[in-house]
Amino acid sequence: MKNSFKTSFEFTKNLLTTGAFKETSRRVEIEICSKLPTGPNRVIVEFGMGHANISKEILRTISPSSKLYAFEVKEEFCDHVAALINDERLIIINDGAENLHKHVGTPVHGFVSTIPFTFFSKEMSNAILNQAYEALAPGHYFSQALYSKAHMKKFKNTFDEVTLKRFLNIPLECVHHCKKNA
Repeated sequence: MKNSFKTSFEFTKNLLTTGAFKETSRRVEIEICSKLPTGPNRVIVEFGMGHANISKEILRTISPSSKLYAFEVKEEFCDHVAALINDERLIIINDGAENLHKHVGTPVHGFVSTIPFTFFSKEMSNAILNQAYEALAPGHYFSQALYSKAHMKKFKNTFDEVTLKRFLNIPLECVHHCKKNA
C-alpha cells in the first residue's frame, strides 16, 4: 500500500507528463500486452514506461531473444526502473516517443503505449502515430491505454483496424488495439 501511495504521488506530481495519477490496473496490463507476438527475435516498443508495471508484463510475454525499447521522458523514472529490473532485453531510452526513429531502426513487432495524447498537440500526436505506423511490421499492433475513447478517430485515421476494450475501473480505462494490415 505504501508503494502504491508513493507511485500515485509521483504520477500526480508529474500529471502533465505522465497523464496518470495511478498505475494501470492488472487487467489493463494483461490486455494491453495481449496482442504482442511471442515468437523469437521480436522488437517491441513501449511509450511511457513510468515505474515499469507494464514493462514487467511485456518482459513476461516476449521471448528470451526479443528486445523491449522502453521510452520515458522522466529521467528519475528511468533511473528507478534501471535499478528495479535487471533484464538484458530491456533497453531504457530517456527520450520522447516523437524520437522513435533516432533509437529504433528495425521493424517493430508491437507497440505498447500509455503516453497522454490528451496533453499533446494535434501535430505531435499525429507525428508519433505516423512514425509508429511506418515502423510497425505488417500484421502487428499498436496498443494504447487511455482514460477515454476520445482519441478513437485519430487511431482510425492512422491504422487499418482499431478495436476498443473498456475496463470499468475508477477511472475508466480503455485499451485501443490498432492494427497495421499486411
